[in-house]
Amino acid sequence: MLKNFRSSPFAKKAARAALAVDAWFDSSIFAGGEAARKGYADFSAALERLQVAGWKRLGVELGCEALTLGLGAGILALALAVPAFKDTTDDWLKKQDIAVTFLDHNGTRIGKRGILHDDGVPLEAMPPYLLEAVLATEDRRFYEHFGIDIIGTARALSVNARSAGVVQGGSSITQQLAKNLFLSNQRSIERKIREAFLALWLESRLTKKQILQLYLDRVYMGGGTFGIQAASEFYFGKSVREVTLPEAAMLAGLFKAPTKYAPHINLPAARGRANDVLSNLVDAGYMSEGEVRTARENPATAVDRSRENSPDWYLDYAYDEVRALAESGKLGDDRVFTVRTAIDTDLQGKVEATIEDQLRQNGPNYHAKQSAAVIVDLEGAVHAMVGGRDYGASQFNRATDALRQPGSSFKPFVYLTALMTGRYKPSTMVVDGPVCIGNWCVHNYENRYMGALPLVSALAHSLNTVAVKLSIAIGDGYPKAGRAKIIENAHKLGLTTPLNDTVSLPVGADEVTVVDMASAYAAFANGGKRVPPHAAVEIRNGSGTLIYRYDRDGPKPVQVVPAGDVATLNSMLTHVVSEGTGTRARLDNVTVAGKTGTTNAFHDAWFCGFTGNFVGAIWYGNDDYTSMNKMTGGTLPAMTWHDIMAFAHQGIETKPPFGVDDGHKAGLAVAANPLEAAPLTTPARPGGLSRQSATIIVDIGAMMRMTGSQRVSTGRPLDMTAEGKIPPVRAMDGKIGIQ
Repeated sequence: MLKNFRSSPFAKKAARAALAVDAWFDSSIFAGGEAARKGYADFSAALERLQVAGWKRLGVELGCEALTLGLGAGILALALAVPAFKDTTDDWLKKQDIAVTFLDHNGTRIGKRGILHDDGVPLEAMPPYLLEAVLATEDRRFYEHFGIDIIGTARALSVNARSAGVVQGGSSITQQLAKNLFLSNQRSIERKIREAFLALWLESRLTKKQILQLYLDRVYMGGGTFGIQAASEFYFGKSVREVTLPEAAMLAGLFKAPTKYAPHINLPAARGRANDVLSNLVDAGYMSEGEVRTARENPATAVDRSRENSPDWYLDYAYDEVRALAESGKLGDDRVFTVRTAIDTDLQGKVEATIEDQLRQNGPNYHAKQSAAVIVDLEGAVHAMVGGRDYGASQFNRATDALRQPGSSFKPFVYLTALMTGRYKPSTMVVDGPVCIGNWCVHNYENRYMGALPLVSALAHSLNTVAVKLSIAIGDGYPKAGRAKIIENAHKLGLTTPLNDTVSLPVGADEVTVVDMASAYAAFANGGKRVPPHAAVEIRNGSGTLIYRYDRDGPKPVQVVPAGDVATLNSMLTHVVSEGTGTRARLDNVTVAGKTGTTNAFHDAWFCGFTGNFVGAIWYGNDDYTSMNKMTGGTLPAMTWHDIMAFAHQGIETKPPFGVDDGHKAGLAVAANPLEAAPLTTPARPGGLSRQSATIIVDIGAMMRMTGSQRVSTGRPLDMTAEGKIPPVRAMDGKIGIQ
């Protein structure tokens, strides 16, 4: 049958059609190939006619290379700029639209942050010579460039190159505003690229007038002031509308280095800088020499504020906390707040002074230029915070934003996880000897091994090999499983940064922040309860109504690890201070638990420690990650911790760390070398109010500020305490006080 089908007329027609299609397909391919070959030949002939030689060819080659490199650089710059645009959300302009007045724990005003747009002074109301002074000094081509002043940048690079230093800045006002609104002060190429792109973005969305207004309203001008209006009030006791030419020149001179040229700190330097600004006015053509002569001969005099000191690092941290609460809706629709914080201004001053003294006296020998510190109580309330050496030089908060390796100060998380397995106790014998995971081998600080010793001694002497062996044992022979449990516990206790699972994690190779370490060590100090760090104790709206109280509205402490294992760990950590690497942190008649930390090549040095009253985390290092000169956590960090805590524990009932016998009190050791022991004396600490007493005083003050109609409308009684009653006055230890 198949044979009959093949011989049928239909089959023959189908076969002829298939052959025709095949022939058409083959001929089309051939014709296309011939056309392509002919086209290529014609193209080659055309190129031959365009061929150049000599210097013309060199120019063409260089042009092609420039286009290629330019395209690659553009793609790279765009890739680096992508993170910047993530900050430009729809509400970017409202990020600082709350106004906050901050009080210390006693209710004394300590500073302000934020701004309401209708609180700023419009440009039209400012003296013309003030705006001219700012433009002449900061950005003469402000109204001509597109956000980036190419000519000004080139001129600054040329001047700086001839001077072998930074004499002129190349950033436009728009770039500076972009940095203030979206970026940190950390110096890096990535930040400068993001800054440039954000400047272009701002120029495309705002007018020049709006950019200048925002810049003048939000720039830091020293003395804890943000914005030119606040600076005028602070330095001259008057509105910016009323400043004279000498005062305007002094204000315009603050932008370059607000701390260095602040008149309440260094009046001669401020006047010298103001004189430079007057010269800029003449050079830019805004004024003649005759017009500025009187201002040169009669320089401005600032209000005497030499005794005032603003805790700027702390205020920035507290402001971010309040802003986050406002954005989450926990503060309602109010935009003006008064916040009582947990800051102890005496302790804050002591921390700042101690860090400055240590860096000034010992920093050069150790090649250390920066430090950060956070002091909290056992409930997570931040009593003091220092984010660097000079807030005016850099507002980057190294206590909250800098990621640094903790070194051996991370080991308590490893030891606690080992104790939680139930297989270890302080007397358990471990072996300090070589250990490798794959091709990675760990070594101790001095490349020596101590052999068999109790677990408590291994922690006291900060042996790296034992920490790594514990991580392997925690995972029952599987290091990765052990490290996963360590990471889990570290995050439970308060570390918020990502912890990468690397073989060197048990010896502190991952990055953390100082405030996180203080928070996590607070969990050790209170028996294993996670207590997020916080600054705000109470928040009131513009009418004085209490709208937030941390103990009522904030997150509650959560038991995240067994209290018994924490007690065991704390007893081991006391040996670090009494006989191990942290002896310089010992306090007279106060039991101290803590841990030192030193990273490879001495990039970072830490001491994190606690008593039954306070917790402190101290870090030393350099912003550019250069190595220090053999600084360990047991030197400057431990000494700094001692000086701060000796002051903090004056005049209070001292308590031992959780789970530690009160009889375990370590005295101070006296040594011939001043670096071998901390000083035995410290300045007396002024007495302060109890937390409840401070609350009552703040309540009474708020009540006095309210009118009768406000009290009726809010329904608030005269007694403003949490329970609605003022506690009775009674005698305490021979003194009269509020219980």
